[in-house]
Amino acid sequence: MLGLKLPTDPRWVNIVEKNIEEILTDHAFCEQKATSTAISLIVSFPEYTELIQEMVALVKEEISHFKMVHDIILERGWVLGRDRKDEYVVQLMKFFPKGGSRTTQLVHRLLYAALIEARSCERFRLLSEELEDKKLADFYRKLMVSEANHYTMFLGFARKYGNKKEVDTKWQQLLEYEAKIMSDLGKKETVHG
Repeated sequence: MLGLKLPTDPRWVNIVEKNIEEILTDHAFCEQKATSTAISLIVSFPEYTELIQEMVALVKEEISHFKMVHDIILERGWVLGRDRKDEYVVQLMKFFPKGGSRTTQLVHRLLYAALIEARSCERFRLLSEELEDKKLADFYRKLMVSEANHYTMFLGFARKYGNKKEVDTKWQQLLEYEAKIMSDLGKKETVHG
């Protein structure tokens, strides 16, 4: 369903379980960045009314996810750590050339967002199935559904606003590129890394 070319090695969950505090901190900041991405799309592309309406709803949903993760951190007696660079996103953002028409820029941003959400969904599925902490596993099962919806929404908008055939070609190329990135990642207790 997600189209990812390289699945996450299930042993990644073993890395996560050794430092739950780290994955929760990273996850909280992923939700904050997802909120920022939606706001940025609103600011950058205000003429796309349907997109704006969906991004407003997404801002509310993503910030509520941030709060849920933050609440779990607090329940466990921890404090939200500092944000760190997301090497996955840094590498991913190198794929499409800078510039181009506004429509091209929008399509590229939507494809990046779709892929990040797809990978998050895949990782959340693994956590929901493999974590020994059943409360946390249930939490990730619920979020997995949201991430899948976000992935399809972003991909759908890319296909709507761009040339569908070109968008599908770019999507497949981006998926191939992402698989290469993932072959070097998956060794840290981070959502994408």
